[in-house]
Amino acid sequence: MKVGLEVHQQLATAKLFCRCPSELTDRTDASFVRSLRPAGGEERTVDAAATFQASRGLAYRYESGPSNCLVESDEEPPRPINDEALDVALTVALLLRARPVDEIQVMRKIVVDGSNTTGFQRTALVAVDGVLEVGGRRHEVLSVCLEEDAARRVGGGEPEVAYRLDRLGIPLVEVATGPTIASGAEAREVAQEIGALLRATRRVRRGIGTVREDLNVSADGGHRVEIKGVQELRKIGEYVDREEARQRLLLEIRGELERRGARAEPEAVEVAGELADAGDGPIASALRHGGTVLALRLPGFAGLLGPRPGTDERFGRELAEQARAAGLGGIVHSDELPAYGLTDEHVRRLRARLGSADADAFVLVADRSPDRARRAFAHVAARAAHARVGVPGETRDPLPDGRSRYSRPLPGRDRMYPETDVPPVPVTAARLARLEQALPERPGATLARLEREHRLAAELARQIVYGGEVDRFEELTARGHAGPLVARLLIQELPAVAVPAGAPAFDPPLATLDRLLAAVGSGAIAKEGLAPVLAALARGAPEVDAAIRDAGLGARPPRSWRRSWSASSAGSSRSCAPAGRRRSRR
Repeated sequence: MKVGLEVHQQLATAKLFCRCPSELTDRTDASFVRSLRPAGGEERTVDAAATFQASRGLAYRYESGPSNCLVESDEEPPRPINDEALDVALTVALLLRARPVDEIQVMRKIVVDGSNTTGFQRTALVAVDGVLEVGGRRHEVLSVCLEEDAARRVGGGEPEVAYRLDRLGIPLVEVATGPTIASGAEAREVAQEIGALLRATRRVRRGIGTVREDLNVSADGGHRVEIKGVQELRKIGEYVDREEARQRLLLEIRGELERRGARAEPEAVEVAGELADAGDGPIASALRHGGTVLALRLPGFAGLLGPRPGTDERFGRELAEQARAAGLGGIVHSDELPAYGLTDEHVRRLRARLGSADADAFVLVADRSPDRARRAFAHVAARAAHARVGVPGETRDPLPDGRSRYSRPLPGRDRMYPETDVPPVPVTAARLARLEQALPERPGATLARLEREHRLAAELARQIVYGGEVDRFEELTARGHAGPLVARLLIQELPAVAVPAGAPAFDPPLATLDRLLAAVGSGAIAKEGLAPVLAALARGAPEVDAAIRDAGLGARPPRSWRRSWSASSAGSSRSCAPAGRRRSRR
C-alpha cells in the first residue's frame, strides 16, 4: 500500500495573472459559450484524459461577474505572475526545507473539462526535494507549485455545462508528497500537518472549498489511482481505506480470471428483439423511446460482477461507472438477474443469442440514443478487457459515503507545454534571504508555546493548531480571556452548534465571541451557558445580550455583588440559626 498527497490551498491575495479580487460572488454580468478541443503537448502527443473529455462533445457556458476581467475570458493576455502569491509559495517551500528552483517558468497543463476557458491550467514549479516529519516519520515532499484555480461548476449536464469564472485564477499553492504514506490514518495526519503549515503563513483563504486534497493510492500489483478533490479532512482516511479495498478486490478478480482463462469479447450484439416484452425498467424505457440494447459477452466471468464475500465493492460497479462517464444511467449484468423487468426467460433467450454457458456472464447497455449506447458500450468493453490487468491507472471523484467513482483516464506528461505569454521570474538570493528572515513559526513550535503560555492540555493545544484556530485563539486571549475558556469555546462549543436547515454556516464575528466570553468572565452567565447562547445566536438573535435572554438565562447579578451577598448570608446563618437552636435546646 502506497499513498501520496497533493494539497491545494487557495491564497488570500489578488488573482495570479491579473489583479482582480479573489472573491466568490453570485452576481453575474455576462455569459458566453465555448467548446474545447485537445491539443498536443510539448512532445506533440495528445493526453489521454484530454481525449476522453473531448469525446463527450460538451459545450460550456461561462458566467462572469465583478471578480473577472478579460484575462479570465481568455480575451486578453495574462499579466506577469502575482509577486505576493509567489512570495507565499516560496515561504511554504522554505518551511518544508525544499530547494527553490533558480527561475520560475510557467507551464500550460491541458484541461478540456470546461473548468478553464483557455483549455489549459497555468502552473509553475517553485521548489523540489522538501521533507516533512509527522509522528516520528519523515515524508518526502516532491514539489511545491504555484498554479491558478479553476472555474467552479454551477450547473448543467449534457449537452451544456455551466461554470462561474469568479474562482478562476485564484492562486493555489500545491504541496505534493512522495508515496511514503502507508495508511489512511497516516494520510490524514500528513494532510493535517501540511494544512497547519500553510495556515502558519497567515496568507491563505479560509472556508469550505479553499483547500482540496488529491489522494494518489496504489496497492502492490496495481497502478496509481488519483482521487481528486477531497475537501473533508476527516474523511481522508476513509477514502484511502475504501480505495485500498477496491484495489484488493480488482487484484483478486484478476487472479481468478487468470485461473479460469476468462476473457472479454468486445463485439457488440444487438439484443433488442430478445427483450421486446421486457417489463418496467431501464431496458423497456430505452426500447419505448426507439433506443437500442447492446450485449457484451464475458466468457468465464460468472459470479465476478456482483457482491463478493467480505467487501461491499463489486466489479459490476466498475463497468457501470464507465457507462455513466459516457452519459448513461448505468448497466444491467447477468449476476443481478432476474431483475429490472427481465425474467428467467429473458436470461435464457439472451444466453442462447450470445452462445453463453453457465460459467459466462454478460452485460447489457441500453439507451434511447443508439450513438450514446455504442459510445458507452466501447468504454464498458474496454474496462472489462482491462480486468485481466487488474487496477488501471485512472482519476476518480470522491463520493459523500467515502467511496469514489470513475472520472477519466489518468493524465500524463503529454498535456504539458511552456506558457509563452508569461515571462519567467528569477528566484534571487536576496529574495530568499528576505523571506528566510520573516519565516513564520512552525506548527510544532506553536503547539509547544500554547501549552506553555496558556497552560493548555496537549490534546487541546493540538486541536487549536491543527484545527486552524490559532489566530482566533490568540486574538481572544490577547483581550484578556482565559486560554482554557477560549479553547473550550472554539474547539467544543462552536463546532457543536446545530444550524437550522437551509441556514448559512454559523460563523460569528470575533467581536461577538469577545462579548460572549466577557459575559462568562463577568459572571452574567456560567460557562455551561455558552451552548444555549450560541444556539440562540445561530437562530438569529441579533447580539449576545438578546441571545442570553432568548436562551432563558436572564440577567444574572455581577459576580462581585453575588459574592458579597453570599458572604453576608452565610455570616447571618452562622450567627443566628445555630444560636437559636442552642437556646431552644437549653
